[in-house]
Amino acid sequence: MALDQLFAILACALLAGLAIFQGALIAGAPLGRMAWGGQHRVLPAKLRIGSALSIALYGIFAYAALAKVSLVPALVSESFTAITIWVLTAYFVLGVLMNAISRSKPERLIMTPTTLALAALYLVLALH
Repeated sequence: MALDQLFAILACALLAGLAIFQGALIAGAPLGRMAWGGQHRVLPAKLRIGSALSIALYGIFAYAALAKVSLVPALVSESFTAITIWVLTAYFVLGVLMNAISRSKPERLIMTPTTLALAALYLVLALH
C-alpha cells in the first residue's frame, strides 16, 4: 500500500468516527457540548438536521480522498478531484480555526486536534 493511500484511509477513519459522533448527536446523546458551538447538551431539531447533513458530507469527503489515491473509481476528472482535495484542505483549516475559538472547552479540546489531523491528511493528499 502506498503512503498516500494510507493517509486517505486514515482520513476516512477519522471521518467515520465523526459520522458516528454526529449519529449519536442525532439520536439525542448528551454530547452537544462538543459540537455546533457547544451551546446545547442535547441538540435541538435544527442542529440534528445539521448533523445529518454533516454525515452525508463526510461520505463525500471520504470518497474524494479515496478517489484521489485510486482506491475507488473516480466519478469525475482527475483535475476536479485534485481541486476538491485542495478545497477540503482549506475547509478543514478553517475548521481548525473555528474549533480553536469555540466558547466550548470540550469542543476546543476534542474537535480542534481532530480537524487539524484532517487538514494535515488532506494537505498531504493534495500535494501528492
